[in-house]
Amino acid sequence: MTTIYALGSNGSGQLGIGHKEDVSVPKPVLFNGSSPDRVTQLKAGGNHTLLLSSGILYCAGDPASGACGSISDSNSPGSRFRQAQLHIEEAPSSNPPVIRFCAASWDSSVIVQQDENGSATKVYSFGTGNKGELGTGEFLFRSSKAQLIKDFPPPGLEVVDLAASVSHVVAVLSNGDVYGWGSARKGQLGQPDGIIYSPRKISGVDFKVIRAVCGREFTYLLGEPEEGKHIVLGSDKWNVRSSAPPSAPKWKDVGASWGSIFVLQDDGKLLSWGRDDHGQLSPPGMPALSQIAIGSEHALGLTSEGDVLAWGWGEHGNCGPNTTDGDVKGRWNVIASSKYLPPESKILGIGAGCATSWICVSG
Repeated sequence: MTTIYALGSNGSGQLGIGHKEDVSVPKPVLFNGSSPDRVTQLKAGGNHTLLLSSGILYCAGDPASGACGSISDSNSPGSRFRQAQLHIEEAPSSNPPVIRFCAASWDSSVIVQQDENGSATKVYSFGTGNKGELGTGEFLFRSSKAQLIKDFPPPGLEVVDLAASVSHVVAVLSNGDVYGWGSARKGQLGQPDGIIYSPRKISGVDFKVIRAVCGREFTYLLGEPEEGKHIVLGSDKWNVRSSAPPSAPKWKDVGASWGSIFVLQDDGKLLSWGRDDHGQLSPPGMPALSQIAIGSEHALGLTSEGDVLAWGWGEHGNCGPNTTDGDVKGRWNVIASSKYLPPESKILGIGAGCATSWICVSG
């Protein structure tokens, strides 16, 4: 059994802890119905949270935008996680559809579902996308029903990674190509444009991409860890492009805040560059990390010893109660530790969103 704990910004019930008050210590997440056993992805928009477990999507937070799917009961509390009602029209099948990836912009959600052959080829979006975030053309801006993005990906290809930030979305395909849609004015989707209303291939990337993460106005693409090729597209605010290292070899995981980039190397060291006015970048003396989770302006790291570290902008309690004018700068807080769990329990994973933090515990 897995228990999920959350802390941070909660004005719309996006933590799913049964109320709508911010909290600075981890509180257990609640579910309408049975709770999922294993969390594979956790993605957060401005006021909603998506949780993927065993191919099933759960959501919590503000339903007004449609980013949590359809709400059958208008009195249903938004402060608990519930299985998303997406009203996807499916051919009759004995097996429920499996969702492989999810991502969230500020007011919308995107999912990738397996087709009948088990390939990740069905891309759907729902919510509100005034800047093309839905990817369904320039005439649809809001839908609480999941909308299929037609003719994407191209035949014979499938989605292998999906990422989003405030107002743009990118999908990495099995041949290494990357497509994007949404806000494109800063070049975060390749050739600068105003709004891209449906998936457009990002040109000018001279390596096979396998991973993508998005900041507020930039996109970070990486190739195989052995080669270390990478590129930052978009705005250079906070020097997020110009201060990038020449390569990122032996990366294990990556993440992006709204203005910073983080690369976890396979030796546990964390590289970071970009915005640091609230202490968002890695503090000195950081111990080796096994996992990272990057929020809008804060970061979490799980150490090999089982401690969850938090640093950066923590004004909503997302970095724990010990802050200096809302910041955890040049240091970190330990917001959870395996040392204080029963012997049969351990911390499995971490997540971070828009001033929200998440901890998954077994046992």
